[in-house]
This record gives sequence, structure tokens and C-alpha cells, in this order.
Amino acid sequence: MNRQTGLYAAPLLGALIALSWWLLPGHGFWARWDVGIFQGFNALLAEPGPWRLAMAITNNRLFDLVSLSCMVLLLLTLFLRSDGAGRARWVAIGLLMVITALLLNRIGHMVPVERPSPTLSVPGALRLTALIDFPTKDSSGDSFPGDHGLMLMIFAAFMLRFAPRWMGLTACLMVVVFTLPRIMVGAHWFTDIYMGSLAICLIFLPWLLLTPLGEKVLARLIPPVDRLFGRWWR
Repeated sequence: MNRQTGLYAAPLLGALIALSWWLLPGHGFWARWDVGIFQGFNALLAEPGPWRLAMAITNNRLFDLVSLSCMVLLLLTLFLRSDGAGRARWVAIGLLMVITALLLNRIGHMVPVERPSPTLSVPGALRLTALIDFPTKDSSGDSFPGDHGLMLMIFAAFMLRFAPRWMGLTACLMVVVFTLPRIMVGAHWFTDIYMGSLAICLIFLPWLLLTPLGEKVLARLIPPVDRLFGRWWR
């Protein structure tokens, strides 16, 4: 798929995903998936053992540093493999990524959808925090959209656009790996991430990454980045 096709296909797909959830009575198949996925994973927490411990560890706030470290490692690899001008460009790309994430996160929370996580919505749901003796995340009063998933998807989109293909695919795999724990313990509905976060990314990111806009913004960011920090890598 070329960029011109993707520029129109991705937002259309994002809109269709969002509308299929919004317009279907009772959210249609999305609601069935949400409940079925949650109940299937929630039942696994009933028995003490390695699974329960793994879920508690991977949903501890400190574990978020693992996903952050993986993102930083990919960016650092690209930075170190570049020359002076290339390094300034990658710092600018990282800065643009952060700005984009802040804007899209704000847009996501402007969507008129508020709902508690499945652990707070489904009667009789097991709460991991009641089953283990150290802090972990198993609920959210307003879980839509999935902020964690949104950040990972934005990173993956930037890697697909600017990095080698294997890094882009690695970043896409990271989306799945690092969002699954939140879904498996019921801190997020499946649709918080794979409808909400995904639709936001598909609708908005192509206009930055598949048009000249992204390169124009980078052209403005690179000179001041190089002036401020260039002496550290020349």
C-alpha cells in the first residue's frame, strides 16, 4: 500500500471501527468480545500460582518502565547508528512523537465515552488487588481509551514511518505484548485499546505521517535541536 492510498484508507478504517462500536445496538459484537475476553481471563485468576503472580507483576506500575525501556532502546539504536545530522533528526522525531502523543491523548479524553473497567462493571469480578500483597493495577474508573495502548500505537506508527521495517514490526509486536496484561486483569476492556486507541491513531496519524506535514514539522525542529544538543554528539 502506497502512502496516498494509506492516507485515505487508514482514516476510513478507523472511522468504520469507531462507528461499528458506536452505532451497533448494545455495541454489537464488540460487547460480546469484551465480556467474553474478560470473563475468560478473569477466571484464570481464581487459582493461586505463577499465572496470578505474573499478572500482578506485569500490571505493577514499575513494569511500565519495561515498555518504556524497549521504546528508548529502539530509538537509541537508531540514534547511535546515525551520523551527526541523522542524530539531530532522530531527536526531533522523538520530540515530535511526544508532542503527538500528548495531543492525541487529549483528543482521546474529549471523546464523549466514559466507562469503568470490567473489574468495576461485571458483577462478581475477581480483583487482583484483593488476591496479592503488593500494589498492581486492576481497575480504572474511566478506562476509555486505553492511554497505555495509545502511546504504544503512536510509537509503532512512527517506527513504521521512519525506522527500518524490522523495527516497525517489532514496535507493532510491542503493542500486543504490553497491552495484553491490562486486558487480562480487567484494567481495560478489549475495546478500550483495539477499538478506541486504534481508531484514534488510524484517523489522525496518517495526516501527520503520510503527508508532507510531518517532514515540514521536522524541518522546523531539527535546526534548534542541533543548536542546543549537537555538541554532545558531534
